[in-house]
Amino acid sequence: MEESLTGILSLQTPELSRKTGSEESDMYFELPATPPEQINPAVLAYLGDAVYELLTREFLLHRQQEHSRKLHNKALLLCSAVGQAKAMRALLPLLDAEEQHQFKRGRNAALSVTKRDNPTVHCAASGLETLFGYLYLKKEQERMLQLFSICVQTCLPEEEIAKAE
Repeated sequence: MEESLTGILSLQTPELSRKTGSEESDMYFELPATPPEQINPAVLAYLGDAVYELLTREFLLHRQQEHSRKLHNKALLLCSAVGQAKAMRALLPLLDAEEQHQFKRGRNAALSVTKRDNPTVHCAASGLETLFGYLYLKKEQERMLQLFSICVQTCLPEEEIAKAE
């Protein structure tokens, strides 16, 4: 057992280093040189799901000091497939051509959908996640925050947004 752990630990892995001392946010690690446009949309959606969830949690945590169950329930309004599809309907007319292209790549990607899920909703949510993954890799944090703000306004009830301000 110890030998296998030593073998795993000695494997060559890409070094993860935080960028510091620049004007960019330090939430970025050194990323692979592959342009985001060439990354599989399912992989962008995988990353975008995490980015979107983190934005949601940070928004709720910094603005609404509540019990974790309430925070979770509010996060569901933004992070569920239904919430993401609703947000995407509001965002779509505001996207530039490249952002629309990335959304469509994610929406049209071959993804597995369970029988109980609505495929249209699931595909729209995957498109939103792909878009956020793409924007993250392009380091377009300001644009991500602009779009996320619209998602919040679309998915959270007005009284919840008022509490957050």
